[in-house]
Amino acid sequence: MSLVCDKYINPEFDKNGVLSKLTFNVPENFNFGYDVVDVLADKKPDQRALIYLSNDKKETVFTFGDIKKYSNMTANYFRSLGIQKGDRVMLVLKRHYQFWFSIIALHKLGAIAIPATHLLTKKDFVYRFQTAGVKAIVCTAEGEVAEHVEASLPECPEMTIKILVNGQRNGWHNFNEEFKDFSSELQRQNTKADELMLMYFTSGTTGYPKIAAHAHTYAIGHIQTAKYWHNVEENGVHFTISDTGWGKAVWGKLYGQWFCGCCVFVYDFEKFIAQDILGVMEKYEITTFCAPPTMYRFFIQEDITKYDLSGLKYCTIAGEALNPEVYNKFYEATGLKLCEGFGQTETTLVVATLVGMEPKPGSMGKPSPQYDVALVDGEGNPVANGEVGEICLRTENGAPIGMFKEYYSNAEKTKDAWHDGLYHTGDMAWRDEDGYFWYVGRTDDLIKSSGYRIGPFEIESALMEHPAVVECAVTAVPDPIRGQAVKGTIVLAKGYTPSDALVKEIQDFVKKATAPYKYPRVVEFVDELPKTISGKIKRVDIRNNQ
Repeated sequence: MSLVCDKYINPEFDKNGVLSKLTFNVPENFNFGYDVVDVLADKKPDQRALIYLSNDKKETVFTFGDIKKYSNMTANYFRSLGIQKGDRVMLVLKRHYQFWFSIIALHKLGAIAIPATHLLTKKDFVYRFQTAGVKAIVCTAEGEVAEHVEASLPECPEMTIKILVNGQRNGWHNFNEEFKDFSSELQRQNTKADELMLMYFTSGTTGYPKIAAHAHTYAIGHIQTAKYWHNVEENGVHFTISDTGWGKAVWGKLYGQWFCGCCVFVYDFEKFIAQDILGVMEKYEITTFCAPPTMYRFFIQEDITKYDLSGLKYCTIAGEALNPEVYNKFYEATGLKLCEGFGQTETTLVVATLVGMEPKPGSMGKPSPQYDVALVDGEGNPVANGEVGEICLRTENGAPIGMFKEYYSNAEKTKDAWHDGLYHTGDMAWRDEDGYFWYVGRTDDLIKSSGYRIGPFEIESALMEHPAVVECAVTAVPDPIRGQAVKGTIVLAKGYTPSDALVKEIQDFVKKATAPYKYPRVVEFVDELPKTISGKIKRVDIRNNQ
């Protein structure tokens, strides 16, 4: 029996069996919920779709039949609360299995899902609710997320529907109890393939996060991610380490994997511990695996030979540039070659070491055949091999499948990144004589730490609210574990003097003012910041002098 994805793709391969061209067949009314999940449920109702392991190691297995049933019940439940086609609904669900029920339900309703991290604070929610026009939130009961949501509501009158998962709270709907009362039969909602389906807030460096808005076709764009990069197998078990609040979750825990009939493994752990993850991979016989370099760095510090990873067939890596030392040590321990990939919240897989390619340690791989990728200079002209250029996508013939439609309600930012037939990723690389790309860095100051993409502006805004801070700049510093760490360079206000106690006070302040993972792990006090003639802070000088 052919895979569901085969209906939607036209692949071509070179003489070495590497994907060389990929075009798509897109039905006018495509909807991932109905056309993939429900089709799989009808064809293979008992096939495993998701293995869920809770933080306390309780296992639950959901078949494709289960996913259809529970997503239908969830859709009917959401509709009863007033959620309709076109409504924006935020999902803050960590790695809870209810995320899969909810996002598929929203797809089926034609509502727009906005996954978000549980690390957001009041200020983050106010901005996101107001900017996206969020009507409802489906939220974990764990931690202080609900408190931050409630604190934001006086400033967000449109946000009227509050649904809590794995707990109960006054004024909130109880998802676990209430959704069970609804029918598992659902009448198909008419949705167009080019209508909005999904939004992600993407970190920026010159302002608050933008909203990358994707249509229903985005899901189809991830067939390549799973089939030709992750190399998933039908009836295999794929494990991508990502919280559902980040874009990487739908790259590795949903769309492409289910298009290929592969089971998704989800471990709802609270804290990453290498030994714990390795033990889980052994027990559940994970066949394909994807994680950022930080995780692999922790793995190679362990004695991997203590674990039976014989079921592991293929490993991929993304989120930040790969250190060749990590590649080599992991290969020595497992015999598996890490295959890197690069993409953005605005896209699917843009550059990668695809199945059949020989990896070059430290290289991102080659341009995806799904896109027309160019390396260009500041004038938009192609650069030669060995020269650094910006990674761009040519769009003279229209936006390719997998690429975002726009920055929602922000025509100016959309035009800044996408003009003259090119979409500018803001990432720099150079190309070798074999066509492999090598990552250099951002054209702006985005910080990549432990797989997170962190924009300095939000952190600087939080720092400036502290009475001791008169001026500041946030940059990246190298970190052996995280890849990069956040550094705050600060000019103190009168009456304050540098001290370890003040450093800790400022760090704790930022943790409370914005998402805690963004706080500056390194703080330096200076008399003045380097600036241009026009008064702009020269972050490049700060980075070069540290």
